Amino acid sequence: MFSSVSSPHLVQRWALAALILGALAIAFSPIFVRLSEVGPTATGFYRTMLAVPPLWLVWHLRPAREAAAAPGASRIPPLGVLLLPGLLFAGDLFFWHLAIQYTSVANSTLLSNFAPVIVTLGAWLILREKISPAFLVALLVSICGAMMLVGSSFQLGGDYVFGDLLALLTACFYGAYMIAVAKLRGRHGSQEIMLWSTLVCAVVLLPATWLMGESLLPATLGGWAVLFGLAWISHALGQGLIAYALGHLPASFSSLVVLVQPVAAAFFGWLWLGEGLSTLQIAGGIVVLFGILLARRAQLKV
Repeated sequence: MFSSVSSPHLVQRWALAALILGALAIAFSPIFVRLSEVGPTATGFYRTMLAVPPLWLVWHLRPAREAAAAPGASRIPPLGVLLLPGLLFAGDLFFWHLAIQYTSVANSTLLSNFAPVIVTLGAWLILREKISPAFLVALLVSICGAMMLVGSSFQLGGDYVFGDLLALLTACFYGAYMIAVAKLRGRHGSQEIMLWSTLVCAVVLLPATWLMGESLLPATLGGWAVLFGLAWISHALGQGLIAYALGHLPASFSSLVVLVQPVAAAFFGWLWLGEGLSTLQIAGGIVVLFGILLARRAQLKV
């Protein structure tokens, strides 16, 4: 039905839609974490452990042609697929939750969202993506929008230095995770990468939970519902869609679109948690979206 010229454009359109939907799905994660009845590291463990069954089901039910085309699909995949993305995502979750304890929420939110800078550098050095000056302008615009979104809540000072460094480390881990997934997507399906990386992440976070001295048992059924929502919506659906998109879109552009997440999270916090939004924050969200639009024109042909 589609010509050879228009077909890649159609694939990119679907991938862009998946990327935006994935970013919106992970935007629910701050709300789920806020409502969780267990500690932050334990919440990260459940986020991944409870996501394994639906991810396994999706991987098991993948189209037969994908299963036949995927090398080693019926056995344990190569070590890189098994370990690298999972270890990087575990580091992202662990240091993100730890940063919140040593710095303000505003600081940790802003600094952890510097991941697009890390991804852009990695995409240029490792993935050999062409980074145009127009895209760098779009990246700067979006980062400025993220700073406006945090607003006056951002604070500088000696009391926050350690936590701020942890938040920057979070950005490095998530940026490296996106680069690893984008690199592996050339040889492996998103279902395979998500399944094994999630399993590895859960295995890493379980002993980390014990080391942090956190309880593993929610007190109520509502607490379990929150954890299932975090695992199935934010991780299995959200990160799964992002992993799919990374196989069809530039990693640098994809990481920038994920900045939709703090914009949507601020909106959801206002809608469901009663958190106020200032004029500066609203303007910041608009600037982030404008930066993403500029990036689309710079990097994509759709």
